[in-house]
Amino acid sequence: MIIHNTIKNNINNVMKKLVLSLVFLSFLFQPIAKADEGMWLPMLLGEQVYADMVKKGLKVSKEQLYSMNQACIKDAIIIFGGGCTGEIVSKEGLIFTNHHCGYSAIAAASTVDHNYLKDGFWAKSKSEEIYAPGVHAQFLIKIVDVTDKVNEKMKDIPSLELTQKLPGILAEMATKETEGTAYEGRIASMFKANQFLLFVYERYKDVRLVGTPPESIGKFGGDTDNWEWPRHTGDFSIFRVYTNKEGKAADYAADNVPLKAKYSLPVSIKGVKDGDYTMIWGYPGGTNRYETSYGVKLKTDIENPSLVDLRDVRLKYMLEEMKKDPAVKIQLAGNYAGIANYWKFFDGESKQLLKYKTYEEKQANEAAFLAWAKGKPEYENVFNDYKKIYDTWRPYAKQRVYMTEGIFGSPLIAFASSLQKLDATLSKKDVTKEEITKAVDAAKTARTNFIKAENIVSDKNILAFVTQAFYNDIDPAQHPAGFYAMINSKYGDLKSKATYEALSKDVFANTAFLDNTKWDAMVANPDTAVLHKDPAFMIANAFNTNFNSKYAKLFSDFNAQNFVIGKTYLKGILEMNKGKKMYPDANFTMRVSFGNVKSYSPRDAVKYSHVCTLTGVLEKYKPGDYEFDAPVKLIELAKAKDFGQYMDADAKDIVVSFISSNDITGGNSGSPVINAKGELIGLAFDGNYEALSHKIKFDKDLNRTINLDVRYLLWVVEKLGGATNIINELDLRKM
Repeated sequence: MIIHNTIKNNINNVMKKLVLSLVFLSFLFQPIAKADEGMWLPMLLGEQVYADMVKKGLKVSKEQLYSMNQACIKDAIIIFGGGCTGEIVSKEGLIFTNHHCGYSAIAAASTVDHNYLKDGFWAKSKSEEIYAPGVHAQFLIKIVDVTDKVNEKMKDIPSLELTQKLPGILAEMATKETEGTAYEGRIASMFKANQFLLFVYERYKDVRLVGTPPESIGKFGGDTDNWEWPRHTGDFSIFRVYTNKEGKAADYAADNVPLKAKYSLPVSIKGVKDGDYTMIWGYPGGTNRYETSYGVKLKTDIENPSLVDLRDVRLKYMLEEMKKDPAVKIQLAGNYAGIANYWKFFDGESKQLLKYKTYEEKQANEAAFLAWAKGKPEYENVFNDYKKIYDTWRPYAKQRVYMTEGIFGSPLIAFASSLQKLDATLSKKDVTKEEITKAVDAAKTARTNFIKAENIVSDKNILAFVTQAFYNDIDPAQHPAGFYAMINSKYGDLKSKATYEALSKDVFANTAFLDNTKWDAMVANPDTAVLHKDPAFMIANAFNTNFNSKYAKLFSDFNAQNFVIGKTYLKGILEMNKGKKMYPDANFTMRVSFGNVKSYSPRDAVKYSHVCTLTGVLEKYKPGDYEFDAPVKLIELAKAKDFGQYMDADAKDIVVSFISSNDITGGNSGSPVINAKGELIGLAFDGNYEALSHKIKFDKDLNRTINLDVRYLLWVVEKLGGATNIINELDLRKM
C-alpha cells in the first residue's frame, strides 16, 4: 500500500532520517498488490496469487483458468476489434462485448433507412448476420518468456537509441518466432523493459454483427452518466466469429461457417450478492502505476487540463451538428464517442490525483527508494536524473498538446498533415514512378476515409477555435514562424474571434482536399509546389515544420532518457522487493484481476448499493431526450414487471448493472465478469469517477468497476429483441 502521510518540510534532520527509516521499513510500492489491486498475467499467477484467489472464493483449478494442454477460460477471451475485449459464449463462436466496442461497426452497418444505432438490430438466423469489415477477433495461443533473447539483441545498442530501435527489433523477433505458422506474435515489454514476453495469437477476420440494442439502451445516460455510479446503461453488442469450411481463420466469404469454439463461457442467471467473488479477464490497455512525482505533476499541471479544454470545444461543435441531423449523428458517432470518453476521464483523473495528494505520496515513495538506494551507485542518482529531464521538457509540453489535440484536432488539418508523406515522396531526388504511384494511391485512400467522416460545419468551427487558442495560450516564441503575422495581415486583429473565423472560412472554401475536381486534378499530376499552395496543407505544414525543427528532438530526447531512467528505476524496485508478488503495468496483454461484488461509500453519509435496477431507468427516463430517452417497449415491460426468468430474487426487479472491486482500465471494455465457478455474470464497461486516478494510483477503498449484469443483457435480447435464437444458443446456469 502507499504511504499516505508526507514527510513535512519543517522537521529537523534527525526526525527526517527517522521518518525515512520508518517509511522504508513499511514501504510497499503500489503495484505490489494489496486489497483487490492487480492485473495478473494468467501464465504467471503462481501459487501465492492463486491462493489469494481461492481465499477470495474461487472454486476452479488453476488449470481451468490457464492451460497449454486443455481447453480453459483463457481460450474464451478475445481481443475484439483491436482495442476492446470480448468473450466467446457459445459453441458456435458467439461473442459478447460492449455496445461502445461494437459502436463503429454498428454505425458502419447503419443507414438513414436502416439505422441500427437508433433502432437496434437482431439477427433471427445466421443468414441475417451482417459482416463487420475491419473487425477482427484474436485468440491467445501461448505466452513465451523471451527476455534473454531480447537482452542479447539490446546489449550493443546505445541506451538513448533504444526507444527508436527497440520496437523494430521486437516486431522483427515476433515475426521470426511465428514464421511458418498461421499465427502472429507480439513481444511486450514488462516492468519497463526488464522482462519481455512473446504473445502468440490467431486472428479471425470474418466477424459478423448478430445483435445490438437501440442506442437509447446501449448509451443510456450518455456523457452525463459516463464514469458515474449508479449507471443504467445496457452497454452490450453481440457478434460471431466465422471460419472457412475447414475450420481455419479466413477472410470473409459468404459460405464461411461459425467457429467451433475451443471453450465457451457458461452464463449464470442466478444473480449476484454483495461480497460475491468476481474475476475479470481481458486486455487492459495501459497503466503507469510506477509513474514518478515528476510525471504526476506534469500531467496535473499541464497535459490533462490542456487536453480537456481542447476536447471540450471539439465535442461542443460536433454535438451541435449531430443533434440537427440523424445522418450527421451516424457519420460522427464513432469519433465523437472516442473523444468524449477520454475527455471526461482525463478531467476526472486530474481531480482525483490532486484530491488524494498522489504527487505527495509519490514523493514519499521516492524518498523510501532513495533511502534503500544509498550506497548503490546504479540507483542513488535516479531522481536527480529524472529532475533534469523533466525540467528540460516541461516548458514545451503545453505546446505539443495544443498541436496534437488542438491544431490536428481539426479533421481537415489532420488529413492535410497526412499528405506530408506524399510531399516527402515527391521531393525525393531520383524518385521513381512506382514510388509516386504508391504514395498517390495511399493519399487517395486516406482522402476517401477522410471525406466519409468529415462534417464541414463542425470542423470549420474547430479550426477557428484551435488556431486562436494556440495564439492565446502558447508562448509566442513557440509559434510557427510568420504564421500569425500572415493571419494578422490577411484577416485582421489577432485578438478577435472574427479573424480566425475568416481564416477558417477561407481555408474551407479554397482547399482542394474538399473539392473533387481540384483533388482529381492534383493527384492526376502530383506536384509538391501545388500541394504547398493549398491553404489547409499550409497550416499543417507550418505547425509540423515548427515542431520538427525546434521541439521534436527535445521530445525525443525526453522520451529516450525517461525510458533509460525508468528501466533502471524499475530494476531497482524489483531488486528491492525481491520475493514479493508484483504485477507489471497493463500493456494490452491478457490479464486477470480478482475481487468481489462490493458496495461503497464515496463520501460522508452516502453509501452506494452494489446494484442498480430498471426502477432507476424509469426514474431517469425523459422521453425524446438526447441522453435519457428509452424505447417505449422497454418502459412498458418495466412498468408491467414483465421480467421472466431474469428477475433478481432480492430486488424483485431486473438488475441493470453491479459494481465490483476489480482492477481494470481501458481495453477491458467488454471483458467478462466471471463468478467463483467460472460462469459469466456480467460485462465490465466502466470505472467510477471517484477512482479515475486508477491508471497511476489504485485506490483500495474507492476503486469500483461498473459491470453490466448479464441478466439485463438477456432480458433485452429476449423481451425487446425477440431473439430467442440467441438465448437458446447459450449454456444458461440457474444455480
